[in-house]
Amino acid sequence: MATADDIAKVLEQERALVFDTFDEDSAFAIGSAIRERAIADKLGIVCSIVLWDRPVFYMTRPGTTADNADWVRRKANVVKRFQKSSYRMVLEQLPREDRLLPEARALPPEDYVLAGGGFPIRVNGAGIIGAVVVSGLPERQDHAVVVAAIAGYLGRDATALALEP
Repeated sequence: MATADDIAKVLEQERALVFDTFDEDSAFAIGSAIRERAIADKLGIVCSIVLWDRPVFYMTRPGTTADNADWVRRKANVVKRFQKSSYRMVLEQLPREDRLLPEARALPPEDYVLAGGGFPIRVNGAGIIGAVVVSGLPERQDHAVVVAAIAGYLGRDATALALEP
């Protein structure tokens, strides 16, 4: 699929996947759904769900490393800073094989990375309050795992919101 098509679909996802409320129980339900999928599909992933003032869910599966833990932190920072999914940031910055934001942004690479898998937690009336982040798969798949879990939680059609293969 072309980059422009993926950007359009991610924008659609970001508009559609908005919460009326979000709390620790929401984080646990979404994180648990991601964990169950990881077990069923034998995915070596880390999942982190953070509100801007604290972490509210974390899990890791066999096959991950300390690098994945750092990647979820850096992806969440991108969501917080730019108020959009980290995969959309990647698509909008192509081609950048180095995974770094442009120097003009003056953001330290140890805290920010261009990699998909971070998705904003947007709440009606409050804006973006946190992020759901996955690391361990190719970035487009990390993104897809998060979108499917949020769509399922919100009762939205995950298939209709999925990126084209």
